[in-house]
Amino acid sequence: MTAKIKNVERILLVVPIVERVRRELERANIHTWAETEVIRVTADDGTVGYGETIQNYTWGKVLDTDRVLGKNPFDLMWDDTLGAGLQMALFDLAGKLAGVPVHRLLGQKCRDFTPISFWNHDMSPEAYEQEAIVAAGLGYTSIKIKTRPWFDVYETVRRISEATPEWFHIDCDWNDFLLDASTAIPVLQELENDFPKITIWEGPILAHDVAGNRLLRERVRTPIAHHYGSIPANAAIGAGYCDGFVMGGGVSKLFQGGITSASANMPFFIQMVGTGLTEAMAIQLGAVLTHAQWPAITCTELYEHNLLTERIPILGGYAHVPDAPGLGVTVDEAALEKYRVEKADFSLPRRLIRYNRANGVSVHFKDNSFSGGSQMWTYFRTANQPLYERGVQTTLVDDDGSPFFAEMYERVADGPVLMMPEM
Repeated sequence: MTAKIKNVERILLVVPIVERVRRELERANIHTWAETEVIRVTADDGTVGYGETIQNYTWGKVLDTDRVLGKNPFDLMWDDTLGAGLQMALFDLAGKLAGVPVHRLLGQKCRDFTPISFWNHDMSPEAYEQEAIVAAGLGYTSIKIKTRPWFDVYETVRRISEATPEWFHIDCDWNDFLLDASTAIPVLQELENDFPKITIWEGPILAHDVAGNRLLRERVRTPIAHHYGSIPANAAIGAGYCDGFVMGGGVSKLFQGGITSASANMPFFIQMVGTGLTEAMAIQLGAVLTHAQWPAITCTELYEHNLLTERIPILGGYAHVPDAPGLGVTVDEAALEKYRVEKADFSLPRRLIRYNRANGVSVHFKDNSFSGGSQMWTYFRTANQPLYERGVQTTLVDDDGSPFFAEMYERVADGPVLMMPEM
């Protein structure tokens, strides 16, 4: 008899961000990634599969679980429209029912160890230095950093380079903040000449600027990555505007991109954010996608708990591909109960963000700077302040009860507030 899906449970959790970077990530609104929905799928023979959705980051939320009830998981697991957690749970369940690891369901295994990288969002040079030390101590050989114009990227890379072993590497994600080739070329050339630990530039300028990206590739040595699908894949490959890709999304989408990359002999890295469940899924995918040769980004080390009974060990920058059935990991049921909530609450005290230049100019912003809709992103994307100037600093300012804070908090609601130095 073919197993059918009998029950689907949706378990809402808040797994806190680790204390050492909590405040930095609150400034960037990344603390909301702590909300994860774990999906527990049970077949009619009692077999259980697990998946998870990082609610405030995911490529696809789970909208409807009833559609899988009474169905064969093997018929549904390739459907990306199920959403991240449900699709993952069906692959885990299907693997357990078949008695094979997920990678056997995906295709021919091409590697036993999947490359994987440490990750942190934008933060001060001092904080990045400490995170890089943590990363090396945990077995990672690389860290992907967010290079933002409101921090001194030169100081950040210098500190990481000096604090880590010779074998450690740095990948820099610009999120297009260098804007154009004329701005990017001198910055990238200086950095790669001074800091040989840099190994990848991700998204230095706008992806749709094909001519600018081609010029950039001619002028810098370090490989350039762009998100797969930013422009049509055939145009990206035909124009030769990058050296490799960032891949995310559902399993079917990843496979389509992976096959295309393989046909063009272009490497990529898998980007799937989450706790140990998501990390396990990324490792299984990396086992069969031949050109997933750059280190995967899972952000698992951001979390206080990985929701597994054991940590997935990182050995010299690689994770061993589990061979146990399904995802090959065991969910910590006690952790599910510990972090379970009825509703996630990410409210924060009143704060401001203050950006300071070495010449004394400062700008105050609202405390929300994660994505393109925020004040800081818009302000710097439109070049209201210099891009990648030395000596700049950004700090999170708490409400001290002063009249100045109250006035500034009210003013930034209407837009960034620039202050000139006192003469």
